[in-house]
Amino acid sequence: MVFKRLLGSLGVGGPTVDTVLDPGPVLPGGPLSGQVQLKGGDRDVTIEHIGLELVAHVEAEHDDGEAAGTVVFDRFGAGGSFRLAAGELRSVPFGLTVPWETPITELHGQSLGIALGVRTDLAVAGAKDKGDIDPLAVRPLPAQEAVLEALGQLGFGFRSADLELGHIGGTGQRLPFYQEIELSPSPRYAHQVNEIELTFLAGPGGLEVVLEADKRGGFFSGGHDAVNRFTVDHHGVEHLDWNAEVDSWIRSLVEHRAPCGHGAHDHGSHGHVPHPGGHYGHGDGHGHRSGPGMGTAIAAGAAGVAVGVVGGMVAAEVVDEVGDFFEGDDEDDGEDD
Repeated sequence: MVFKRLLGSLGVGGPTVDTVLDPGPVLPGGPLSGQVQLKGGDRDVTIEHIGLELVAHVEAEHDDGEAAGTVVFDRFGAGGSFRLAAGELRSVPFGLTVPWETPITELHGQSLGIALGVRTDLAVAGAKDKGDIDPLAVRPLPAQEAVLEALGQLGFGFRSADLELGHIGGTGQRLPFYQEIELSPSPRYAHQVNEIELTFLAGPGGLEVVLEADKRGGFFSGGHDAVNRFTVDHHGVEHLDWNAEVDSWIRSLVEHRAPCGHGAHDHGSHGHVPHPGGHYGHGDGHGHRSGPGMGTAIAAGAAGVAVGVVGGMVAAEVVDEVGDFFEGDDEDDGEDD
């Protein structure tokens, strides 16, 4: 999709800019390329700088309720310092590498309801203006896809996905937010677990997988959360029995015990610890999700992951919310310029 916007801070007759991404989804940690297409206005101007921002729609919980905003999670320079003549057409190609922790927005071509985009930042003769947001599609890495496929094969169902402001302690998380994929339990674990929450934290050396179970309470005890972390190499994905691997993760999570070094991929498992105030949550340094958490899930159909393919339709209100994000209604980028 191509967005066009008259740079309002430059007044009527200023240049226009289109940011065109090369077609197809990108991979976390992979290349992203495209062109910034400029058209001169009714006078010559100096283009001092062209910048690109990777932005995400992120929600957060506060004492007075929930809030949503646009967070810039990376910035790149795409060129500048040239004269753009009146009416001139000029295309500026760019290539960049997206962060490894970039959230995935789709699985097998079906949207997860996550809103990411590329926004153009243009500086013209001392004036700055941010263009509209071009949607960014991100597909899973092979290891991420393998985990999701295994969960589907094991009978877990997709409920929702969102981006939560905060940090998971004890991990190598670098971005100011993390993606959480919420799953309904398979029939095998439905009597023990209300929900499974999955977070991927990818890096050049491998993939951290954080699993949290909202465990059901017993007759004399309330429910609580349990958290385990596992690491997976990017290489050799095709040689692993992922159904067996992921099932061992779920069993160790539900049974609330440390994994027994299943394969060479599991490193460390950490259960729940009481938070101040008496309720159970994530332990600091052991999967604790610190900072304001969103809590509000992006609603989706309960049809399930179904052999790895996300089922159901994203709710209409979520489509509207994502649409508002790309229309540029939210001007708060969550950072100080």
